[in-house]
Amino acid sequence: MTTLLTTPSTWLEANQRDLVAALARVRGALKRHSGKQDGDTGTEAQSESASSDDGATVMALQLLTKAFGLSRFERDIVVMCAGIELDGSFPTLCSAAQANAQRPYPTFGLALAALPDAHWSALAPGAPLRRWRLVEVTGGASLTTSALRIDERVLHFLTGVPGCDERLVGIIEPVSTGGDLVPSHRALAQRVVGAWSATLSSPVHPVVQLAGDAAYDAREICANAAAEAGLRLSAIAADLIPVAPSDTEALSRLWQREAVLGGSALLVECGEFDPDNGAHAAAVARFVESLPGAVVVSSREPRRLRRRPLITLEIGRPTTAEQVALWRSVLGSRAASMNGQVERIVGQFRLSAPNIRAAAAQALAEAPVAESGALADVVWDACRLRARPRLDDLAHRIEPAATWDDLVLPEAQKEILRDIGAHVRRRLLVHETWGFARRGNRGLGLSVLFAGSSGTGKTMAAEVLANALRLDLYRIDLSSVVSKYIGETEKNLRRIFDAADDGGAILLFDEADALFGKRSEVKDSHDRYANIEVSYLLQRIESYHGLAILTTNLRHALDTAFLRRILFVVEFPFPDVAHRTAIWRRVFPEGVPTDGVNTDRLARLNVAGGNIRNIALNAAFLAADLEEPVRMAHLLKAARTEYAKMEKMLTEAEVAGWS
Repeated sequence: MTTLLTTPSTWLEANQRDLVAALARVRGALKRHSGKQDGDTGTEAQSESASSDDGATVMALQLLTKAFGLSRFERDIVVMCAGIELDGSFPTLCSAAQANAQRPYPTFGLALAALPDAHWSALAPGAPLRRWRLVEVTGGASLTTSALRIDERVLHFLTGVPGCDERLVGIIEPVSTGGDLVPSHRALAQRVVGAWSATLSSPVHPVVQLAGDAAYDAREICANAAAEAGLRLSAIAADLIPVAPSDTEALSRLWQREAVLGGSALLVECGEFDPDNGAHAAAVARFVESLPGAVVVSSREPRRLRRRPLITLEIGRPTTAEQVALWRSVLGSRAASMNGQVERIVGQFRLSAPNIRAAAAQALAEAPVAESGALADVVWDACRLRARPRLDDLAHRIEPAATWDDLVLPEAQKEILRDIGAHVRRRLLVHETWGFARRGNRGLGLSVLFAGSSGTGKTMAAEVLANALRLDLYRIDLSSVVSKYIGETEKNLRRIFDAADDGGAILLFDEADALFGKRSEVKDSHDRYANIEVSYLLQRIESYHGLAILTTNLRHALDTAFLRRILFVVEFPFPDVAHRTAIWRRVFPEGVPTDGVNTDRLARLNVAGGNIRNIALNAAFLAADLEEPVRMAHLLKAARTEYAKMEKMLTEAEVAGWS
C-alpha cells in the first residue's frame, strides 16, 4: 500500500522536485524538436530517480498516471500543459517548436511531433486525457491545432494543493469525521470497511447500502469507516442528482476523477427521497451504478439496483443503554446533578448520536455551572429543538398554553388524562427496565381517542397534556394526508411518523372518523386500498414511540376493530350548567375590564366551551371598539352572532335578565 512521506512538508518538497524534473524532461523534448540545443541532458533519468526515492511513496504525477492508466506519451502531454501554467519559458518554446508565433500554447499536433512514444489513440474522446477531462481542447478549427489546457483541479493536484473541483461545490459536500461511535454503530462501521474491501477486490463492484430508521446516522458511521480506510468522505443528496442522462454522466465522471484525486468515498443520501419518483429515481440509480470504488447509499427503505449487486446493512438507532452512556459521556461530571433525568430524556427522545452531542453542547452553554439543578430542563428543551425541524415541514405545531386549571371536565375524565400522562412519563421504566418491549413492539404505542361534540375541549385537553409533559404538540390535518391516489396516503403517514419518532411529539389527528369510519365491504380496488390505509395507520400508531391522540365528533361511526386497539378513550361530555359556569369564570383573562358580567346568567346559554370562548372574544372586541368595559349588552350581541352562525335560536329563557 502506498503512503505519504513522514510529514506533509517533506512530501511537498519531494513532489516539487519530481514535478520540476518532469517539466525539464518535456522542456528538453520541445527544444530538441525546435532545433535548439538541449541543455537538459539526463533529465529523464533524473526524473525517474526522483520519483523512486522511496518505494512506498507516490508523487502526484505518478499517482495520476497510474490511477487513470496514462501512457508515457499521455503523461507528457499533461506535463506540457502544466508547464504553460508553471514555467514562463513554455509559451516561447511552444511557438518555436511549432514555427508559429501565433501558437504559444500546446496542441495535439505539437505533442505528436515533439514528444516520444507518440500514439494517435491518445486523442480519442474515450481515451483518458479527454474522458477524465485531464486536459481540455479549446478553440481552433481542427483537433490537432486547437489549444490544450490543463484542468485547474488537475493542476492543483500535481502541485500538491488540496481542494475540490469547483463544479462539484454545492453538489458534493465534504463530511468531517464525527465523534466516537456507539458500540452498535462502531460494529456497523467495521462492516462498511469490510464491504469496501470486498468491493474494491471484486470485478463486479457491489454498492454498500445502509438502510433503516436511523439512516440519518449514516454520515457519522461512514465518516468513521472512511477514516479507518484512509479515505476522505463526501456526501451528495439524491435530489441534487440531475435527471438528464448526459448531465448524470458528466457528474459521474467529475466525481470519479475527484474520488481518485482526493482519495475519497461517496455517501449518496436518499433520506426522504421517493424511490418511486419516476425519472429522478432512475437517474439516482444510474448515477450510483456508474460509480466504482467506495460508495454507500443511505435510505430509510432498502433500494434496488438493476445492474449492480447491493451489500445491504441495516442501520438502527443507538440502543437505550448506548444513548444513556453517550449522554453521561458528553455531559461529563454535570450528569450527576440531573438526578436520574438522563434516563427520562432517553425514554422520551430518540436522537441520533450527533444530535445528542449537539443538544448537550447547547445545554451546557446555556446552563451556568451554578445552576446545575436546572440543567435537566435545559437539556430537555434542547432535545425538543433538535427533534422539530423534520416535523415542522409536515404538520402544524401548536404552542400549548392551557393548563390543568383551564380544563373544565368531570373528575373522571381528568383522572384518565392524568393516567395518560403517567404512561408517557414512565414508558422507559415499563417497556425497557421491566421488559415489556422485549416481547415485541406491537401494542407499545400510546394511542388515545378523544370523543365528543365540537367545542367540548378535546384540543384543549391535548394542549394541557403537552404543557404538563413539556412536549411538542402537532395537529395533523387528515384531509391533507388522505390522498385519492393509491399508496400516497401511506407515504404521507410514514413521513409524519418517521419525522415525529425522534422527539416523541404528541400527534393530534383531528376528525379521525374521516379515515377510521367503519371499514367498507370490498367491492372494488378503491375499497380495498381504503381499508389498507386504515390498517397501516393503526399499525404505525401501535408502534409509535410517542403519544397519538385521535379526535372524533362521531364515536358511533368508528370501526369497532379500531376501537379495540385504542388504549384510552376519553369522552368529552357537553358541559352542564355547573361546568358552563366554571368555563365562563375562566374565559376572561385578568387584564380584561368587566362591568356587571353575571356568569350564572351566562351559563344558561346552552353552548359548548368553544362557543363560550367565541362569544367572550367577540364581546371583548365590541367593548374595546366602544372604549368600554365588557358588559352583558356586549355579550348579548356576541351571543346572537354565535347562535346565528350555529343556525340556532336564542331563547328568552337563556337571556332573561341580561339587560
